[in-house]
Amino acid sequence: MSTEIEETRRAGDSVATDSRVETQQFVTFIVGDEVFGVSMAPVQEIIRMPDIVRVPLAPRSLNGLANLRGRVLPIISLRRIFNIADEPNNESTRALVIDIGQPLGFVVDRIASVISVEPGKIESVAGVRAAIDSKLLSGVLKDVGGFSMVMVLDFERLIAIEFAEIASLVRGGQHIADTRADTVSEDAEDSGELQLVSFSVESQEYAIDIASVQEIVQIPATIAHVPNAPEQVLGLMTLRERLLPLVSLRSLFHLPARALDERSRVVVITLGAAAVGLVTDSVSEVLRVPKESVDAMPPMLARDKDMADITQICRLDGGKRLVSIIAPDSLASRAAVSDVLHEVSTMNEAQVDAVDDSDVNDEEEQVVVFRLADGEFGVPISSVQEIVRIPDQLSRVPKTPDFVEGVINLRGSVLPVIDQRKRLGLPDIARNDRQRIMVFLLDGVRTGFIVDAVTEVLKLHQRQIEPAPRLSGEQARLLGRVANLEKAKRMIQLIDPDHLIDEKDRSDLAKLEG
Repeated sequence: MSTEIEETRRAGDSVATDSRVETQQFVTFIVGDEVFGVSMAPVQEIIRMPDIVRVPLAPRSLNGLANLRGRVLPIISLRRIFNIADEPNNESTRALVIDIGQPLGFVVDRIASVISVEPGKIESVAGVRAAIDSKLLSGVLKDVGGFSMVMVLDFERLIAIEFAEIASLVRGGQHIADTRADTVSEDAEDSGELQLVSFSVESQEYAIDIASVQEIVQIPATIAHVPNAPEQVLGLMTLRERLLPLVSLRSLFHLPARALDERSRVVVITLGAAAVGLVTDSVSEVLRVPKESVDAMPPMLARDKDMADITQICRLDGGKRLVSIIAPDSLASRAAVSDVLHEVSTMNEAQVDAVDDSDVNDEEEQVVVFRLADGEFGVPISSVQEIVRIPDQLSRVPKTPDFVEGVINLRGSVLPVIDQRKRLGLPDIARNDRQRIMVFLLDGVRTGFIVDAVTEVLKLHQRQIEPAPRLSGEQARLLGRVANLEKAKRMIQLIDPDHLIDEKDRSDLAKLEG
């Protein structure tokens, strides 16, 4: 319970003690020029305005989602519900947390007081003239707390009218089903193709088989130095309570050093029973390439010890684009890498007894994280066919559905491309080099969705994932879950790819492949 509400409860208790008749406590608050009250019973707490994450496809009155001590809390604007013009939050702005089967935070301009009211002062709304719809009111308080009139809000009725999906959950006590993808599509296991994670180092493209990639994470704020470590080893980072050695590919390939920046990424790969983080300038794409486009490293270059880690070359765009494929086994054989792996393995084993068994055995889910506007979103990695750059020109095909931005030629096949910002009702932006097309297989039809940037591949514990507050039917189907990373102060909305396109639109997309 927050300090503010404890103080207001004590203030109300002192009033109630002086009264000889049974009284009822109300929290009074201001929204615009109106004074409202709510019975103290469903008020869980009163908090300052938290940081929020915007939710696409949600009702206009939803400001977003906040983290309340590890729990996802929807933050709702009463100004928007009452059609009062928005105003910036200030020091007086508060969120009134009401719990009617599910905690919800309602933004108010300021809290006035807690008052104790005698039953005789609670009047019917019949005949009361107010700017607020009387259906949302359960009564009126006259001449209390220094106000001539206080309108008592019926939050249960307000939720039923404004948020029908929430109301149905409250009445039925239902829960949103876990919609995560559990299987890899048959197409992803096509033996005629390789699936690679590509990244850049000094403007040169490299790649590693996706089967060896555990995840892709951002550069940590702190990297621990390893005494007497080879120059290729930048240091150690902590990844889910275990130490991960970081190896600089720039140093490994004898390239000039460069300061790490916001585009730098750590590609975490498996080397036997151990893992190592490869520090790259940036992660480019997830590629699906025909095996016939991959050649062994020419014997003359293969003999060069500095090229021993690169075993194959991938030819793309008719040979105009070459991607060097790194073999993890060759990396592991390097003395600099094997020595630090052995040292870190010993350190991790020493910490095993201190780790909670529930954390070790906790089921994990691997997701690709991408950005749209100011939000982070994720999809199961098994659902992503590949991630490609946006070509200079998207071809518009006559008579295609309005939601199709254009089509591209992807290795001889027509790929319809949809702007994910438009799909989620977000404002348009100009094309830029950070945007990517994420390719999904929807009912056998490959479909691309443009996103602002693909940032990482992340492993999430199931305990970090919870059902998203159900605010509308479409939002609940598409964005049914949320990863609440409290320590990192991040909230990642998880998308169910099966609901990216409805059945009718999928049939229209299928016609484009014909």
